[in-house]
Amino acid sequence: MGILEDAKETAKTAGEEVGEAVEDGVDRVKDKVDEVKADANVKKAEAEADSVKARNAAKEHLRD
Repeated sequence: MGILEDAKETAKTAGEEVGEAVEDGVDRVKDKVDEVKADANVKKAEAEADSVKARNAAKEHLRD
């Protein structure tokens, strides 16, 4: 029975390693998604700031 128990232990260890690898992969994907979302939010905020600046410049021009 020693061989069978060793095989079970080896299979269990391999399964745990695969599970950890999958979890690491999922974490990496989530991190990348968060990064892309943050970049999109920054670009949106910059575009809004540019829009406000342009609108304010146009209003200022009309006041003159």
